[in-house]
Amino acid sequence: MSIPEIAKLGHVSLVTPDLKKSLWFFNDVLGLEITERSQNTVYLRANGEFEHHSLVLKSGDRPYMDHVGWRVKRPEDVEQFEYLLKSSGTEVKKLPKGQESGQGDAISFQMPTGHNFELYFDVEKPLPPEEERSVLKNQTHRSWNRGIAPRRIDHVNLWTSHNPGSAHDWLSTKLGFKMREYVRLNNGHVVGGWMSVTPLVHDIAVMGDPHAATPARLHHVAYWLDNAQDVLRACDILREHRIIPDQGPGKHGISQALFTYVRDPASGHRVELFSNGYLIFDPDWEPVEWKEEELALGLTFWGPTEYVPHRDNHVMDQTTEA
Repeated sequence: MSIPEIAKLGHVSLVTPDLKKSLWFFNDVLGLEITERSQNTVYLRANGEFEHHSLVLKSGDRPYMDHVGWRVKRPEDVEQFEYLLKSSGTEVKKLPKGQESGQGDAISFQMPTGHNFELYFDVEKPLPPEEERSVLKNQTHRSWNRGIAPRRIDHVNLWTSHNPGSAHDWLSTKLGFKMREYVRLNNGHVVGGWMSVTPLVHDIAVMGDPHAATPARLHHVAYWLDNAQDVLRACDILREHRIIPDQGPGKHGISQALFTYVRDPASGHRVELFSNGYLIFDPDWEPVEWKEEELALGLTFWGPTEYVPHRDNHVMDQTTEA
Protein backbone atom coordinates (compact mmCIF):
# COMPACT_ATOMS: atom_id res chain seq x y z
CA MET A 1 0.00 0.00 0.00
CA SER A 2 1.42 3.39 -1.00
CA ILE A 3 1.69 6.16 1.58
CA PRO A 4 -1.20 8.64 1.16
CA GLU A 5 -0.24 12.23 0.46
CA ILE A 6 -1.87 15.65 0.56
CA ALA A 7 -1.36 17.53 -2.71
CA LYS A 8 -2.37 21.08 -1.80
CA LEU A 9 -4.60 23.42 0.15
CA GLY A 10 -8.00 23.19 -1.49
CA HIS A 11 -10.32 25.63 0.22
CA VAL A 12 -11.39 27.36 3.40
CA SER A 13 -15.03 27.48 4.51
CA LEU A 14 -16.12 30.56 6.49
CA VAL A 15 -19.39 31.39 8.21
CA THR A 16 -20.60 35.00 8.27
CA PRO A 17 -23.59 36.69 9.96
CA ASP A 18 -24.09 38.94 6.91
CA LEU A 19 -23.68 36.91 3.74
CA LYS A 20 -24.63 39.76 1.42
CA LYS A 21 -22.01 42.12 2.82
CA SER A 22 -19.33 39.42 3.00
CA LEU A 23 -20.05 38.54 -0.63
CA TRP A 24 -19.58 42.20 -1.58
CA PHE A 25 -16.16 42.13 0.10
CA PHE A 26 -14.91 38.84 -1.33
CA ASN A 27 -16.48 39.20 -4.80
CA ASP A 28 -16.48 42.92 -5.60
CA VAL A 29 -13.50 44.13 -3.57
CA LEU A 30 -11.13 41.15 -3.43
CA GLY A 31 -12.31 40.03 -6.85
CA LEU A 32 -12.92 36.33 -6.24
CA GLU A 33 -15.25 34.84 -8.85
CA ILE A 34 -18.57 33.16 -7.98
CA THR A 35 -18.85 29.61 -9.33
CA GLU A 36 -22.07 28.57 -7.58
CA ARG A 37 -24.51 30.01 -5.09
CA SER A 38 -27.63 29.12 -3.16
CA GLN A 39 -29.70 31.07 -0.67
CA ASN A 40 -27.27 30.47 2.22
CA THR A 41 -23.96 29.42 0.58
CA VAL A 42 -21.66 30.89 -2.05
CA TYR A 43 -18.65 29.18 -3.67
CA LEU A 44 -15.82 31.34 -5.03
CA ARG A 45 -12.39 30.96 -6.63
CA ALA A 46 -9.53 33.17 -7.82
CA ASN A 47 -9.05 33.92 -11.50
CA GLY A 48 -6.21 31.43 -11.95
CA GLU A 49 -7.94 28.50 -10.26
CA PHE A 50 -9.61 25.69 -12.19
CA GLU A 51 -11.17 23.82 -9.26
CA HIS A 52 -14.75 24.54 -8.26
CA HIS A 53 -13.88 26.75 -5.28
CA SER A 54 -11.16 27.84 -2.91
CA LEU A 55 -13.53 29.73 -0.60
CA VAL A 56 -16.95 28.87 0.76
CA LEU A 57 -19.10 31.55 2.41
CA LYS A 58 -21.99 30.33 4.54
CA SER A 59 -24.69 32.26 6.32
CA GLY A 60 -24.81 31.82 10.12
CA ASP A 61 -25.59 33.58 13.36
CA ARG A 62 -21.93 34.31 14.17
CA PRO A 63 -18.59 34.32 12.32
CA TYR A 64 -16.32 31.30 12.54
CA MET A 65 -14.26 29.02 10.34
CA ASP A 66 -16.20 25.90 9.46
CA HIS A 67 -13.34 23.85 8.01
CA VAL A 68 -10.18 23.72 5.91
CA GLY A 69 -10.26 21.46 2.84
CA TRP A 70 -7.17 19.66 1.52
CA ARG A 71 -6.96 17.88 -1.82
CA VAL A 72 -5.04 14.59 -1.80
CA LYS A 73 -2.79 13.30 -4.61
CA ARG A 74 -4.71 10.17 -5.62
CA PRO A 75 -8.33 9.03 -5.32
CA GLU A 76 -7.35 6.10 -3.09
CA ASP A 77 -5.58 8.45 -0.66
CA VAL A 78 -8.92 9.50 0.83
CA GLU A 79 -9.65 5.94 1.99
CA GLN A 80 -6.05 5.35 3.06
CA PHE A 81 -6.00 8.50 5.18
CA GLU A 82 -9.29 7.40 6.71
CA TYR A 83 -7.75 4.08 7.72
CA LEU A 84 -4.56 5.62 9.13
CA LEU A 85 -6.39 8.33 11.06
CA LYS A 86 -8.87 5.88 12.56
CA SER A 87 -6.02 3.51 13.47
CA SER A 88 -4.36 6.30 15.45
CA GLY A 89 -7.55 7.14 17.35
CA THR A 90 -8.87 10.07 15.33
CA GLU A 91 -12.63 10.13 14.81
CA VAL A 92 -13.38 10.31 11.07
CA LYS A 93 -16.67 11.02 9.33
CA LYS A 94 -17.40 10.14 5.69
CA LEU A 95 -18.88 12.88 3.50
CA PRO A 96 -20.68 11.68 0.34
CA LYS A 97 -20.12 13.24 -3.07
CA GLY A 98 -22.00 16.51 -3.43
CA GLN A 99 -22.49 17.21 0.26
CA GLU A 100 -20.20 20.14 -0.49
CA SER A 101 -20.94 21.38 -4.00
CA GLY A 102 -18.30 20.58 -6.57
CA GLN A 103 -16.58 18.05 -4.30
CA GLY A 104 -16.47 14.27 -4.46
CA ASP A 105 -16.34 11.74 -1.63
CA ALA A 106 -14.45 13.15 1.34
CA ILE A 107 -13.62 12.56 4.98
CA SER A 108 -13.95 15.01 7.85
CA PHE A 109 -12.03 15.05 11.15
CA GLN A 110 -10.50 17.38 13.72
CA MET A 111 -6.95 18.28 14.56
CA PRO A 112 -6.15 17.89 18.29
CA THR A 113 -6.62 21.68 18.49
CA GLY A 114 -10.24 21.35 17.36
CA HIS A 115 -9.79 22.79 13.87
CA ASN A 116 -11.97 20.95 11.34
CA PHE A 117 -10.31 19.44 8.26
CA GLU A 118 -11.64 17.73 5.15
CA LEU A 119 -9.72 15.55 2.69
CA TYR A 120 -10.93 14.82 -0.85
CA PHE A 121 -9.65 14.13 -4.36
CA ASP A 122 -12.49 14.43 -6.87
CA VAL A 123 -13.51 18.00 -7.61
CA GLU A 124 -15.43 19.67 -10.42
CA LYS A 125 -13.64 22.17 -12.67
CA PRO A 126 -16.39 24.31 -14.21
CA LEU A 127 -15.72 26.75 -17.02
CA PRO A 128 -16.64 30.38 -16.31
CA PRO A 129 -19.30 32.12 -18.41
CA GLU A 130 -17.95 32.69 -21.92
CA GLU A 131 -18.08 36.47 -21.54
CA GLU A 132 -15.81 36.25 -18.47
CA ARG A 133 -13.49 33.53 -19.77
CA SER A 134 -9.80 34.25 -20.28
CA VAL A 135 -8.37 33.99 -23.79
CA LEU A 136 -5.49 32.11 -22.15
CA LYS A 137 -6.11 28.38 -22.08
CA ASN A 138 -4.06 28.06 -18.88
CA GLN A 139 -6.24 30.51 -16.94
CA THR A 140 -9.95 30.39 -16.17
CA HIS A 141 -11.23 33.95 -15.68
CA ARG A 142 -10.07 37.14 -17.38
CA SER A 143 -7.20 38.99 -15.73
CA TRP A 144 -8.28 41.95 -13.59
CA ASN A 145 -11.92 41.05 -14.16
CA ARG A 146 -12.93 42.70 -10.90
CA GLY A 147 -11.43 44.12 -7.74
CA ILE A 148 -7.99 43.07 -6.50
CA ALA A 149 -8.17 39.81 -8.50
CA PRO A 150 -5.74 37.44 -6.75
CA ARG A 151 -4.28 34.53 -8.69
CA ARG A 152 -4.87 31.66 -6.23
CA ILE A 153 -5.28 30.65 -2.61
CA ASP A 154 -1.90 30.37 -0.88
CA HIS A 155 -2.11 29.25 2.75
CA VAL A 156 -4.06 29.23 5.98
CA ASN A 157 -2.82 30.40 9.37
CA LEU A 158 -4.39 28.80 12.47
CA TRP A 159 -4.05 29.80 16.11
CA THR A 160 -4.62 27.71 19.21
CA SER A 161 -4.51 28.01 22.99
CA HIS A 162 -3.10 24.46 23.04
CA ASN A 163 0.59 23.65 22.70
CA PRO A 164 1.29 24.36 19.01
CA GLY A 165 4.29 22.02 19.07
CA SER A 166 1.91 19.09 19.53
CA ALA A 167 -0.12 20.30 16.55
CA HIS A 168 3.03 20.51 14.44
CA ASP A 169 3.97 16.94 15.38
CA TRP A 170 0.46 15.74 14.54
CA LEU A 171 0.48 17.46 11.14
CA SER A 172 3.85 15.88 10.41
CA THR A 173 3.18 12.32 11.55
CA LYS A 174 -0.49 12.03 10.50
CA LEU A 175 -0.72 14.16 7.35
CA GLY A 176 2.86 14.40 6.07
CA PHE A 177 3.51 18.14 6.44
CA LYS A 178 7.14 19.28 6.61
CA MET A 179 8.38 22.01 8.94
CA ARG A 180 9.94 24.89 7.01
CA GLU A 181 10.46 27.65 9.60
CA TYR A 182 9.63 27.87 13.30
CA VAL A 183 9.97 30.09 16.37
CA ARG A 184 11.44 28.72 19.60
CA LEU A 185 11.20 30.66 22.86
CA ASN A 186 14.05 30.83 25.34
CA ASN A 187 12.21 28.29 27.54
CA GLY A 188 12.50 25.76 24.69
CA HIS A 189 8.85 25.85 23.60
CA VAL A 190 8.02 26.19 19.91
CA VAL A 191 5.29 28.82 19.60
CA GLY A 192 4.86 28.93 15.84
CA GLY A 193 5.57 26.72 12.85
CA TRP A 194 5.25 27.21 9.09
CA MET A 195 4.68 23.87 7.31
CA SER A 196 3.99 22.64 3.79
CA VAL A 197 3.47 19.65 1.52
CA THR A 198 4.28 21.69 -1.58
CA PRO A 199 7.32 23.82 -2.50
CA LEU A 200 5.58 26.79 -0.87
CA VAL A 201 7.28 27.95 2.31
CA HIS A 202 3.98 27.19 4.02
CA ASP A 203 0.60 25.76 3.14
CA ILE A 204 -0.34 26.02 6.81
CA ALA A 205 0.98 27.80 9.87
CA VAL A 206 -0.03 26.93 13.43
CA MET A 207 0.68 29.46 16.16
CA GLY A 208 0.22 29.42 19.91
CA ASP A 209 -1.91 32.03 21.68
CA PRO A 210 -2.50 31.12 25.36
CA HIS A 211 -4.96 34.00 25.72
CA ALA A 212 -7.28 32.79 22.95
CA ALA A 213 -10.93 32.45 23.94
CA THR A 214 -11.12 29.07 22.19
CA PRO A 215 -8.48 26.46 21.28
CA ALA A 216 -9.32 26.57 17.56
CA ARG A 217 -9.07 29.90 15.79
CA LEU A 218 -8.49 31.20 12.29
CA HIS A 219 -5.93 33.98 12.08
CA HIS A 220 -6.13 34.39 8.31
CA VAL A 221 -6.53 32.83 4.90
CA ALA A 222 -4.04 34.10 2.31
CA TYR A 223 -4.53 34.76 -1.38
CA TRP A 224 -1.58 35.07 -3.77
CA LEU A 225 -0.86 38.14 -5.90
CA ASP A 226 1.73 38.02 -8.67
CA ASN A 227 4.14 40.66 -7.35
CA ALA A 228 4.80 43.45 -4.86
CA GLN A 229 3.21 46.07 -7.10
CA ASP A 230 -0.04 44.11 -7.00
CA VAL A 231 0.00 44.28 -3.18
CA LEU A 232 0.33 48.09 -3.38
CA ARG A 233 -2.44 48.20 -5.98
CA ALA A 234 -4.59 46.15 -3.62
CA CYS A 235 -4.13 48.75 -0.89
CA ASP A 236 -5.36 51.47 -3.27
CA ILE A 237 -8.44 49.40 -4.16
CA LEU A 238 -9.20 48.75 -0.49
CA ARG A 239 -9.07 52.46 0.35
CA GLU A 240 -11.22 53.32 -2.67
CA HIS A 241 -13.84 51.08 -1.08
CA ARG A 242 -13.38 52.87 2.28
CA ILE A 243 -11.66 49.82 3.79
CA ILE A 244 -8.59 50.36 5.96
CA PRO A 245 -6.09 47.47 5.92
CA ASP A 246 -5.59 45.70 9.23
CA GLN A 247 -1.83 45.91 8.76
CA GLY A 248 0.67 46.57 6.01
CA PRO A 249 1.95 46.76 3.44
CA GLY A 250 5.09 45.20 4.82
CA LYS A 251 7.52 42.32 4.47
CA HIS A 252 7.78 39.24 6.65
CA GLY A 253 11.21 37.97 7.66
CA ILE A 254 9.78 34.47 7.90
CA SER A 255 8.81 33.52 4.31
CA GLN A 256 10.24 36.85 2.98
CA ALA A 257 6.80 37.65 1.58
CA LEU A 258 5.20 41.03 0.90
CA PHE A 259 1.85 41.28 2.67
CA THR A 260 -1.18 43.29 3.63
CA TYR A 261 -3.84 42.09 6.06
CA VAL A 262 -7.47 43.14 5.73
CA ARG A 263 -10.71 42.09 7.42
CA ASP A 264 -14.06 41.34 5.88
CA PRO A 265 -16.17 44.23 7.30
CA ALA A 266 -19.17 41.93 7.72
CA SER A 267 -17.57 39.12 9.70
CA GLY A 268 -14.12 40.16 10.88
CA HIS A 269 -12.51 37.25 9.02
CA ARG A 270 -8.95 38.25 8.16
CA VAL A 271 -7.43 37.86 4.69
CA GLU A 272 -3.75 38.20 3.88
CA LEU A 273 -2.85 39.49 0.42
CA PHE A 274 0.47 37.78 -0.16
CA SER A 275 3.26 37.90 -2.74
CA ASN A 276 6.94 37.19 -3.41
CA GLY A 277 8.57 34.99 -0.76
CA TYR A 278 10.53 31.91 -1.75
CA LEU A 279 10.00 28.31 -2.83
CA ILE A 280 11.66 25.19 -1.44
CA PHE A 281 12.92 22.51 -3.80
CA ASP A 282 15.68 20.99 -1.66
CA PRO A 283 14.77 17.42 -0.59
CA ASP A 284 17.06 17.82 2.45
CA TRP A 285 15.76 21.23 3.57
CA GLU A 286 16.63 21.97 7.19
CA PRO A 287 13.91 23.88 9.09
CA VAL A 288 14.93 27.45 9.89
CA GLU A 289 14.83 28.30 13.60
CA TRP A 290 14.04 31.80 14.84
CA LYS A 291 14.85 32.55 18.47
CA GLU A 292 12.66 34.56 20.84
CA GLU A 293 14.80 37.69 20.48
CA GLU A 294 14.49 37.37 16.68
CA LEU A 295 10.70 37.07 16.65
CA ALA A 296 9.98 40.72 15.79
CA LEU A 297 12.35 40.54 12.79
CA GLY A 298 10.87 37.22 11.73
CA LEU A 299 7.31 38.50 11.76
CA THR A 300 8.02 41.92 10.27
CA PHE A 301 11.25 42.54 8.35
CA TRP A 302 9.95 46.02 7.54
CA GLY A 303 6.61 47.77 7.75
CA PRO A 304 4.09 48.14 10.58
CA THR A 305 4.65 45.97 13.64
CA GLU A 306 3.10 42.51 13.39
CA TYR A 307 -0.47 42.40 14.67
CA VAL A 308 -0.91 40.31 17.83
CA PRO A 309 -4.38 38.71 17.68
CA HIS A 310 -4.78 37.84 21.36
CA ARG A 311 -4.95 41.54 22.19
CA ASP A 312 -8.49 41.78 20.92
CA ASN A 313 -10.02 38.28 21.42
CA HIS A 314 -12.07 38.90 18.33
CA VAL A 315 -14.91 37.26 16.48
CA MET A 316 -12.32 35.17 14.65
CA ASP A 317 -12.70 32.48 17.31
CA GLN A 318 -13.91 29.13 16.03
CA THR A 319 -15.74 27.01 18.56
CA THR A 320 -14.66 23.39 18.73
CA GLU A 321 -18.16 22.15 18.03
CA ALA A 322 -18.39 24.10 14.75
